[in-house]
Formats: sequence, structure tokens, C-alpha cells
Amino acid sequence: MLNKKLNAKLLWIQFEDVLAPRLGLTVKERAVYSYLLRHSLVVGKLRLQFAVMSLARTLGLSIGAARHAVRRLDELGALHVLKRSKTGHLAEMRLPERIRAVRPGRNGASLTTGAVGMGTTRAVGAAGEPPALTLETTDFLKTWALRKAIHDRERGACFYCLRRTPATVRCLNHVVPRVRFGCNSYRNLVSCCLECNSRKRDRPAPDFLRTLYRLGRLTAAELDARLRALKDLAAGKLRPLLS
Repeated sequence: MLNKKLNAKLLWIQFEDVLAPRLGLTVKERAVYSYLLRHSLVVGKLRLQFAVMSLARTLGLSIGAARHAVRRLDELGALHVLKRSKTGHLAEMRLPERIRAVRPGRNGASLTTGAVGMGTTRAVGAAGEPPALTLETTDFLKTWALRKAIHDRERGACFYCLRRTPATVRCLNHVVPRVRFGCNSYRNLVSCCLECNSRKRDRPAPDFLRTLYRLGRLTAAELDARLRALKDLAAGKLRPLLS
């Protein structure tokens, strides 16, 4: 059981204004997170058990879409799947303020602080700056210099297949596609080769990486490293250097 009473209004503001856009959650992922949150933390339970089939039926989703949403929310740290079995999933839910990818950082905009409780709240940017001026709100497709910063972060290699990628055959790719409401944040843009950009299309990045492994383009160790890199990217650990 939780030790503090949730401020539902503040929780919803954090979810809609910070968590969902910063993680690039799709409409289906938003629905799944909201539903699971409603039946766990909102009613005072840290963990809940649920069946993907039942979840999909309740939300009007396909079983595959519901399963993918749960998997991606787990990868992003919005929830933590503790156990999978034939009877269902046991998951621990995370409040927006407890998710690493949306915590305030040295170069990032903060959540509304004061925890999701009954205290006073205030918005604070890094080093006293307004949140709009921080790295987190920067559109990295806006200028050539910002696009170059993403390419430089990957050090000339394709983020997906790891091949060396000359400037003439590389591009920026949205990890969460624009059609799934992916943003132009440094957390959602990677430098990749034209071939991977064309092959990935609108597929989820983890699924595409597994396809590269099956095709022999990645070793098992490289696949594991790439999946970890995706988590680090979403968590804001792979920050580009800006001059």
C-alpha cells in the first residue's frame, strides 16, 4: 500500500503534459498506462496482476497491440513487469515522478515538483532557466547544427546495425515513428544508414533490432547492447553535445 494520498489532478497533469509527450507514448500506450495506473496506484496498490487478453478486450485493442504496449512501457520504465505466466502479468506501476526518463536532470526540464501529494508545487528549469529553454524541449530537426549533434553522438555508426556510415548515406530516424506521435527530441532521434531507415519504416525499434539479428546483421551480444541503448536513449542518458 502507498503511504501518501495521491493528488489526482496533479497526477493527470504530469501524465498528459510531461510523461506522455516526453516518452513519445502512442494513443494505445497511453490507454494501457492509464488503465493500469487506475487499478493500482490510484486505488492504493503498488502492484497489480492482469491478463493481456482481458486488458486488450477491456480497452478495445488487439492482443498484439496490448502486449506491445505493455512491453514498451516496461522498456521505458513506466512500469516494471515482475513476473510473466500463463495466468497473467504481475507488474509494479511507476508514478511519472518516479520514471527515470522524465525526472529532472542537469540539462532537462523538470516535472512539477513536490511529489504527487498534497503539498505546494512549482515548475523549475535547469539552472533557473524556464523549462522551454532546456535540452528536453529542443527540436533536433530544426537546424543543421542540431541534426549534426545527433549524428556526432553516434560517432559515424548506424545506431541500429552498427555499420560505419558515411555522411552521404546516413539520415536521422525517429525511434518512435511520427505516425505513432514520436517527437523530435534527442531521446527519439538516432543517426542511421539509409538502408536501416528504409527497412525499419514504422516498426517498433526493438522489433526491428530483432529482425536484424535474425538476418545475421547483429550478433546476440550486439542485439543485447542495442536494446540496452534504446533504454538509455529513452531515459535521457545519450545526450548529444551542443556547442
